[in-house]
Amino acid sequence: MDYALVSAAYIAAAILFILCLGGLSGQESAKRAVWYGIAGMALAVIATLFGPGAGYLPLVLLAILIGAGIGWYLAKTVEMTAMPQLVAALHSFVGLAAVFIGFNTHIVMTRVLGLDAGLLTGFEYLIAHKTPAEIAILKVETFIGVFVGAVTFTGSIVAFGKLSGKINSKATKLPGGHWLNAGAAAFSLILLIAYCNGAGGWTLLLMTVCALFIGYHLIMGIGGADMPVVVSMLNSYSGWAASAIGFSLSNDLLIVTGALVGSSGAILSYIMCKAMNRSFVSVILGGFGTTTGPAMAIEGEQVAIDAEGVANALNDADSVIIVPGYGMAVAQAQQAVSELTRKLRAAGKTVRFGIHPVAGRLPGHMNVLLAEARVPYDIVLEMDEINDDFASTDVVIVIGSNDIVNPAAQEDPNSPIAGMPVLRVWEAKQVFVSKRGQGTGYSGIENPLFFKENTRMFYGDAKGSIGQLVNLIA
Repeated sequence: MDYALVSAAYIAAAILFILCLGGLSGQESAKRAVWYGIAGMALAVIATLFGPGAGYLPLVLLAILIGAGIGWYLAKTVEMTAMPQLVAALHSFVGLAAVFIGFNTHIVMTRVLGLDAGLLTGFEYLIAHKTPAEIAILKVETFIGVFVGAVTFTGSIVAFGKLSGKINSKATKLPGGHWLNAGAAAFSLILLIAYCNGAGGWTLLLMTVCALFIGYHLIMGIGGADMPVVVSMLNSYSGWAASAIGFSLSNDLLIVTGALVGSSGAILSYIMCKAMNRSFVSVILGGFGTTTGPAMAIEGEQVAIDAEGVANALNDADSVIIVPGYGMAVAQAQQAVSELTRKLRAAGKTVRFGIHPVAGRLPGHMNVLLAEARVPYDIVLEMDEINDDFASTDVVIVIGSNDIVNPAAQEDPNSPIAGMPVLRVWEAKQVFVSKRGQGTGYSGIENPLFFKENTRMFYGDAKGSIGQLVNLIA
């Protein structure tokens, strides 16, 4: 396959990737968009494997088969509740690959410079033909690629640990945490200058150690409630790492693809931070849980209700809004929720879903679960679309949500989530909260909603609890 054909394949793949990202913005087009992405990646891989300069084809094909087997196994076995930590783990692979490719680029540069270019092929040939100015640029690209890749690697490992419960979800920093991160970044900049001025590979190795520390310490300093933003941010980091390595390898498609992933991840992180009324910098550098004083005291008590009581209220209601959260994913209750929705709508009631931008632990987590359970797209509404309707709603059912329905965000200036836009479920006539127990949830913040007069606690596993309601709906 000659260069012209490879270039045409890369252009076609880039178009497919753009169509994929565009389609993922809507639930109706998301499935088709995924196929665009699959087709684009398949085309890109084939063009790369059979293009000029490719080598070690049997070894590469063996690696593809092994990777495809692992991917197939994960797709079949990993539950949706584990999807956020799986995504974080996959980001770590991208970061580690960037580190390895960066070190390989340095090794090749050291080995081929000064050799007869006529005896070289592939990547070695490209490097041997570079001018001193181009080599200097290549060093910067390699250094940046390794730095971003190393930060992404350890940051993703920590995010995986927090999301899977293997690491405490609370924000933890070493004494002088911000200064340690800034010092490591400044030292890495000094090492970059030394590396570009002829210092050996030790500068690259030492910078990698600094970057690994920054990635670890940066994400350790971010609390569990901010994990959806962190996953999106790490997705962006992995894209920029890939793009930087694309420059090093002179691979145009890798540059474009990395830029698409990096920019879309950054935009999504910004949207999510806006939905939390927080600045991106404060989330990444400050972590979660900063308060200015004691939290507001909560008065009242949590009042429990049984399935029959909730069913009676639903049978009498005309309008119902369901607000799902991570608890629904843990209980795998989406099918029961879908069946409840079907029965309520068959009884002539208006049923809709309210989705907060950071519900669950992954962007779009709840939308995917509801789509999997075949809940109609047109009744699944975003927070801004439905928030004003709670005041005229008869019944709200909250399933496993805490922070996104917490009135303290608007009522308590000292709350860790003060100012965060939330779903105003407490404005409805009746609110039923499906929870396993009286815990405070993943972020550890108490919720005054549970103590309000129009709120009743529907304790128990969400799948079983909602299943009981299905059988009691007239």
